[in-house]
Amino acid sequence: MEFKNLLFTVEDGVATITFNRPKALNAMNTETMKELMDAATLCKNDDAVKVLILTGSGDKAFVAGADISEMQNLRPKEALAFMELGNETLRLIETLPKPSIAAVNGFALGGGTEISMCCDMRFASETARFGQPEILIGLIPGWGGTQRLSRLIGMGRAKELIMGGEQIDAKRAFDVGLVNRVFPLDQLLPETKKFALKLVRMPGFALKMAKHSINFGYDLALDNGIRLEMECCAQCFSTDDQKEGMKAFLEKRKPAYTGK
Repeated sequence: MEFKNLLFTVEDGVATITFNRPKALNAMNTETMKELMDAATLCKNDDAVKVLILTGSGDKAFVAGADISEMQNLRPKEALAFMELGNETLRLIETLPKPSIAAVNGFALGGGTEISMCCDMRFASETARFGQPEILIGLIPGWGGTQRLSRLIGMGRAKELIMGGEQIDAKRAFDVGLVNRVFPLDQLLPETKKFALKLVRMPGFALKMAKHSINFGYDLALDNGIRLEMECCAQCFSTDDQKEGMKAFLEKRKPAYTGK
């Protein structure tokens, strides 16, 4: 599938979606969001894809936000449709039965921070900047920012960023738990791909169950979350990879997983 505003590649089990509107600092308009949904759907349905990476073209921006030039004259009904499209797309990535990593190479503001937060992990360059500055133009986040940011860094810090409209650098993002790892810009993609390939070699169904248990158990009462975890763990015993993993452990050798 050809895309106008994205670059899409698959290599060694790793799909990479690159936002490619450099003149607009990779800002998200309706067309780009629809393309992102199509690309994420390809990743979901293609068994050759084991891990997904999202990143931005160039060294200035991951995604600088939603495209204000498209949004400025929207009526409430039209704005709601734009929010619904974005949230449907981000939720698709968030619930993808495969790991996803945001490789944040520059500005990730507004919708950029929201897109990064729908990924399982966020790796950032030292030049990356995060923020939810919607308040500065009379709005609030509309693609899950008020919800995911609170869950990731706590309600107090989320309110500070959302109500104050300030940006934070990669070090601060790491310190508050928004970012998993920080690298020099020239090492960001190589290190992200290195970790992605590590995940490719993991037993795929166990990865799927781990993500499912964490995502859907997070808001449950503890007893219900633990029950979900037990059932997901038990399902792993239906796979060849589980048998191989335990056999290899007992035989003191590296396992040879097949994804079955």
